[in-house]
Amino acid sequence: MAEAVAVAYEEQRRRQIEANKRKLEELQLHHLSAAVREATAAAKPSSAKKRKARVPRDADEEPLRRSGRLANLPEKPMYREVKVNSPYLQVSKSNARVTREPLRWSGRLANLPEKPMYREDSDEERSYAIFKAEELVQELGSSFPIFTQPMSLSHVTGDFRLGLPTYFCQKHLPKSDEMITLVDEEDDESATLYLAKKAGLSTGWKGFAIEHKLLDGDCLVFQLIERTKFKVYIIRATSYFESEH
Repeated sequence: MAEAVAVAYEEQRRRQIEANKRKLEELQLHHLSAAVREATAAAKPSSAKKRKARVPRDADEEPLRRSGRLANLPEKPMYREVKVNSPYLQVSKSNARVTREPLRWSGRLANLPEKPMYREDSDEERSYAIFKAEELVQELGSSFPIFTQPMSLSHVTGDFRLGLPTYFCQKHLPKSDEMITLVDEEDDESATLYLAKKAGLSTGWKGFAIEHKLLDGDCLVFQLIERTKFKVYIIRATSYFESEH
């Protein structure tokens, strides 16, 4: 049964193909397709591009074309070497023009001298101030907690922050930030901010240092006379020259 169905299908398919061929012959489509292909091939131009012959340019007749930025510049700029020793002079290399223009400083440095003058203490002066401060500690006794603090440049210039001995802060000073009063030898008081985590004096210390003209090499004696009040004694490094040694 299956074979009979397959034979019938093939026979029907063959008859359909023959019918289609006859229709194509009647319409002559295959001849028309061939004619179109021949016409297209005849009308298609060659893919190769014809290059125009290059004519050499005469340099005397036509100048080189330049961009707008270079059109007005000389072909070979002339430079001159100019020796300038001053840091305030700036030289323009295009025409060797020298212009006087001061260097620009930041706001913090604008009013400072070019070379700040700091007194450099010798080891003898510094050591003498420390020695005299230790002598004063012995004279004052142990009634109140006390320590000595030699001054360095970071204490009396720049940010003006004074670090205190860690052992002293942990034992005698508050555990949180508080205002601490400094009392000088004339009993004048100055308020400063004590930073517990940094174990030092911040706001207010700069005013105290400037007012008392503290310098690198001086040595201070801090005596804690109250919970948040120091009596401060100043030993000048310059006292080395006033003593007999």
